[in-house]
Amino acid sequence: MVGASGSGKSTLLALLAGLDTPSSGTVELDGQNLFLLDEDKRAELRGRMLGFVFQSFQLLPALDALENVMLPLELARHPDAEELAQQMLTRVGLAERLHHYPKHLSGGEQQRVALARAFVVRPKLLLADEPTGSLDAESGAAVIALLFELNREYGTTLVLVTHDEALAARCARVVRLVAGRIAK
Repeated sequence: MVGASGSGKSTLLALLAGLDTPSSGTVELDGQNLFLLDEDKRAELRGRMLGFVFQSFQLLPALDALENVMLPLELARHPDAEELAQQMLTRVGLAERLHHYPKHLSGGEQQRVALARAFVVRPKLLLADEPTGSLDAESGAAVIALLFELNREYGTTLVLVTHDEALAARCARVVRLVAGRIAK
């Protein structure tokens, strides 16, 4: 999804995730109208089906990299949370940084932890909101390469919000938003 600031890209992602309520229409995920579910059921569906990657990483500062990646698995009561989190952090090149807290990781490393956390649950849908917006060009390129690699490997549907036309051009489909509407 491409559009200028204020065009509604982040709002659309929040609607797709069932975090915001639409003024009209429906949002269906896995055949279920999100807004016919109560908040607990929406949260359960999100936990089972969705992954999120944000521009600002959204890592919990009191948790190290391993614990941040384990969190969604533990919430789902997955018995192999630690092992799967370690494997995913190794997959994103952070095997030596498992016990480092976010403040001790570079921006690129923090975003790789965020990617590991998003993909560790093997989501059907991954929502990425400007995932390289706060990274330098080199770190951003590495994170995007990893994002597309994991996307292909896991067969996840990716909805990517960006201002970057070159990044958008790498996507199979580009939707442009202008003032909250899809541009023709």
